[in-house]
Amino acid sequence: MTGNVADESQQAIAELQRRLSESFAQQAATADVLRVISRSTFDLQAVLDTLVVSAARLCDADRACIFQKKGEVYRWVSNFGFSPELIAYADEHPFTAGKHSTTSRVALEGKPIHNPDVLADPDYRASEYQRLGDYRTMLGIPLLREGAPIGVFILTRQHVRPFTDRQIELVTSFADQAVIAIENVRLFDEVQIRTRELAASLDDLRTAQNRLVQTEKFASLGQLTAGIAHEIKNPLNFVNNFSSLSAELIDELDEALALAPLDQKMRGDVGELTEMLKSNLEKVVQHGKRADSIVKNMLLHSREGSGERRPASINGLVEESLNLAYHGARAEEPSFNITLDQDLDPDAGAIEVYPQEITRALLNLISNGFYAATRRKAEERDESFEPVLRAATRNLGSKIEIRIRDNGTGIVPEASEKIFNPFFTTKPTGEGTGLGLSMTHDIIVKQHGGRIDFETEPGAFTEFIITLPRGGGKVA
Repeated sequence: MTGNVADESQQAIAELQRRLSESFAQQAATADVLRVISRSTFDLQAVLDTLVVSAARLCDADRACIFQKKGEVYRWVSNFGFSPELIAYADEHPFTAGKHSTTSRVALEGKPIHNPDVLADPDYRASEYQRLGDYRTMLGIPLLREGAPIGVFILTRQHVRPFTDRQIELVTSFADQAVIAIENVRLFDEVQIRTRELAASLDDLRTAQNRLVQTEKFASLGQLTAGIAHEIKNPLNFVNNFSSLSAELIDELDEALALAPLDQKMRGDVGELTEMLKSNLEKVVQHGKRADSIVKNMLLHSREGSGERRPASINGLVEESLNLAYHGARAEEPSFNITLDQDLDPDAGAIEVYPQEITRALLNLISNGFYAATRRKAEERDESFEPVLRAATRNLGSKIEIRIRDNGTGIVPEASEKIFNPFFTTKPTGEGTGLGLSMTHDIIVKQHGGRIDFETEPGAFTEFIITLPRGGGKVA
């Protein structure tokens, strides 16, 4: 009797020691999992792999895996012990919620499914999975988010040997850890996406703000320039008018002196003085006309308003600018002639711009091209040379490219760095104000967030390349 009691006590102690050892092992494994999760917060694969390995070892399972819901199907995402053949088969045959397999039932019912022997289950029809996985006993635990399955934790045994309640409870806790890891990554990804969206929105707002500030500066500068130009124009008109009138008076003075009784030396001195006066007045008139041209250009560029920003056909703007520039040149000089070559991309489409300002910029470039090509013809005196101006557009997806190319005199290297500076011009005195390219640069770059570059070869060609953002952003 005493011996039986002793045996029972030893058995009880051994069972307690076994359970204690099992608890220690479970606690150690759980601590390992938590350490992995803390170290690999956003490395989901590392966390899931640690979970399936730990669960399989603690629950004495031969193999383990996790399926994660992707859309309407459940796909294999983590593996311990299963063959590459089964994984390849699973990739081609993902599970859906239903009654035909343990995984499908867990996905359908959202609760643990313990199948002691799948071959004894009349409803189990995942025979190819069973053949490749070589299992008999299965345990499926749902990964639940707000009560809905987002994945399935699977443990299997090769032989019929059911899992204990304690093992099922342990796998359930591991499934909860898997959900936490999946949620952490999902939330992190959402935060990252939202952060990128907010950063993009902030960039757009800054671009819009800069553009509004620039527009306000243009408006203020335009008003100031217009006021100054108007103030200059009145005395300038007097200078030009009285210079012309004075030249006419000198002619009358010469006529009057021709009748006066003067000796030869006196008449020569008087004639020399009147010629000098006429020469000085001609220079005053010449420079006065250039100043008047500058004032007119300042008034043109400072006129209030740029129209409204709206989508406009880029090909239409180029064609309109070519026609305006050509007919304007013909009206000024009836003998003017040049070949216009157009290569307009039919996919260029519309772009959001201030059409009035873009037309003004294109007119400046085209007019400069006309001038350079006809000047080369005049300088070379080559009857075979034919002035040509080519306008081309190209769709670059989020951007539009416009090219204006002439076969004129080109730009010398020393002028290339200053070509967009205000009041800098390569034209002879009286033929250019130096404002056209400067204003064109401001319209393209500052007002529209675009780029303007050029390529040139002195004595051969100049090609201006305009790049404009399609949706109102900024060209890098």
